[in-house]
Amino acid sequence: MWTLLIPFFLAEGLYFTVKTNWFQVTKVRLWLKSTIGSLFHFDIRKREEGAEASQWQSICTVLAATIGTGNMAGVATAITAGGPGAIFWMWVSAFFGMMLTYAENVLGICYRYRDKEGKWVGGPMVYMEYGCHRRWMAIVFSFLCILVSIGMGNMTQINSAASVLETSFHIPSWLTGMTAVILVSIIFIGGCRRILSVTEKIVPIMAIAFLTAAVLAIGIHIKQIPAAFEMILKEAFTMRAGVSGVAGYGIGTAIKRGIARGVFTNEAGLGSSVMVNAVADVKEPVQQGMWAIFAVFLDTFVMCTLTALIILTSGVYDKTSYSLAIANGQLEYMPDGAVLTGKAFAASFGVRGEWFVAICIVCFAFATILAWSYYGERAANYLFGKKSRIFYQLLFLGALFSGSVMELTVVWELSDLWNAMMAIPNLAAVTILSKDVIKATRRYIDG
Repeated sequence: MWTLLIPFFLAEGLYFTVKTNWFQVTKVRLWLKSTIGSLFHFDIRKREEGAEASQWQSICTVLAATIGTGNMAGVATAITAGGPGAIFWMWVSAFFGMMLTYAENVLGICYRYRDKEGKWVGGPMVYMEYGCHRRWMAIVFSFLCILVSIGMGNMTQINSAASVLETSFHIPSWLTGMTAVILVSIIFIGGCRRILSVTEKIVPIMAIAFLTAAVLAIGIHIKQIPAAFEMILKEAFTMRAGVSGVAGYGIGTAIKRGIARGVFTNEAGLGSSVMVNAVADVKEPVQQGMWAIFAVFLDTFVMCTLTALIILTSGVYDKTSYSLAIANGQLEYMPDGAVLTGKAFAASFGVRGEWFVAICIVCFAFATILAWSYYGERAANYLFGKKSRIFYQLLFLGALFSGSVMELTVVWELSDLWNAMMAIPNLAAVTILSKDVIKATRRYIDG
């Protein structure tokens, strides 16, 4: 499914890039000033009546969803399965994905409305219904969003966390699952605003901790950085990299793995970030669109790139053995992504590096679980009304414990499929409403 959708993701991102005069490049100073430059302004933390989230809470929740296990384990898997060249194509995906997520979030603000209580209601299903006038599309999207929130946003995340805790600290998986259920239940009692409140506190801490450790780890192997970039760029365009007489990755594999990983980690085109950005305390659509650009930039160009450089500079990446395993179909000999990332950090910090990676994966997974519980609840609310909240939460908690103790090979495969299917109606809606995005952008720039 992803192979078929990749051209559409790139084409749509390219379309908005060209139509906005390469906004992510020509207006880089503007969107950096409007995002990073405003971090210490009071305005992004205020929340007026009717807004469910402040701008700061909305961006932290989006980052909680995107900065998940994919930033560490997922990047490592992309490198082992697609070669270092996959990182280049991940950058390409993110470059055009910046404008795709910009477009969907601009539409989220343009088409949101206030309910009877004066609260903002928004999301892809809203612009599908009121912009495209296709309610069936909104229903399909919402149903798939619930499935994704249970699969990718819940079961796969807790499974990764439980696995790494059992491996690194010998904590039983069932105990991890039970603890997660208790913590999430407590947060659920406080409603959606407690989810937003928790994410705005934990996301900055975990992001700063990871960035600091990553920079230090790369600094220890700083002399290897040029070779790492050479490897990435060279293998991105290698038609077939031969290794010890055995065919290697090849450009097709690099493109597929890199672009799929880019979409999977930054969620550009899925419409998920619109769920929370559309109810933020902001008046200008382009302003929220620029925060969406920043989220992709931080997630992929910064955090995923740092993970890739740590792996490629530390000496743990073994091209020969990984290529042989792929060529011979012996995928069971491929290292687990989290394990490989742990070894890369251990090359700089010893066993403490592996512990750090384990703790990061647990924190990232927990943040992702919270964010996707919010997205899924919004989708359930659209389909079944506010009374569905308790039923959705019980389903979510049940899946949370199950995910911690189950083998999830099928769930991972289904999550990939559901992700792709969720993107289809959103990509179609953004295409139909593309003129609204261009119009809003030109009005903002000219005004």
